[in-house]
Amino acid sequence: MIRPMQREDVAAVERLTAHAFREVDRADLRPGDPTPELRSEVRAATWRQRAEHLLATDPGGCWVCEDDQGVLAAAVSFVRETTWILATYAVRPGEQGRGVGKPLLEAAMGHGRHCLHGMLGATGDPRAVRRYRAAGFDLHPKMTFRGVVDRSALPVLEKVREASPADVELMDSVDRRTRGAGHGPDHEFLLAHCATLVSDTTTGAGYVHVDPARGPQLLAATNRRTATRLLWASMALCEATELSIDYVTGANQWVFDVALPAGLTPTSRGYLALRGLREPTPYLPHSSLL
Repeated sequence: MIRPMQREDVAAVERLTAHAFREVDRADLRPGDPTPELRSEVRAATWRQRAEHLLATDPGGCWVCEDDQGVLAAAVSFVRETTWILATYAVRPGEQGRGVGKPLLEAAMGHGRHCLHGMLGATGDPRAVRRYRAAGFDLHPKMTFRGVVDRSALPVLEKVREASPADVELMDSVDRRTRGAGHGPDHEFLLAHCATLVSDTTTGAGYVHVDPARGPQLLAATNRRTATRLLWASMALCEATELSIDYVTGANQWVFDVALPAGLTPTSRGYLALRGLREPTPYLPHSSLL
């Protein structure tokens, strides 16, 4: 049975997605990759809070399919201005191919049927790739840069400050220039859960939300110089011994000029899927809020 997701489903959907994406990572494991693990309790709690945030701001985009064992599949999507975004989509491991995924995705996509644009992050699973391409998405290969930052390479930075809720309008205006729509309430959520930096000068503006334990989570700027400044600043802010920069597409070559001197190593995996949009740049999407 496919039905709208409720708040009481969130814990079960978090566990479903954790197991499903671990299986995807296991199938795509490469030499030197860390062994895929389930989310830590800290990350699981953040996932649940983010799902509750999306349910509160846009419940019409959140759907589950259940059987006699509980939640079988889930799709969490939302609309921000002119853009429909798929935050997560997963089927219980071992249950793919039963015909559940297609109608569930159609239910979520129906919520964004009037939107001009669409965005989602896709794994390298061939079944997912075929499904998204059939739905009209262009698939842009993405890279992840990972490693221990060479802190001696960090430059002296100016024109960067800590953000406040008063900066949401600025951040949304930068979003509209780079990806066609603001994040709106998602910025407020990220301000509460991340360290956020802003650069606003006469020559450019931008922002970056940073998880000090993992790395930059979302970055947008009006030009590459500002984006570069913010990416360096996010690295300086991080406390993690190893960090990652994810969702780097081919249009964002400027990231190489920061990540490589910092000692990070790139790998290519998965896709940023876009409909009605060119690759956003300078832009690093959030893994689920995009």
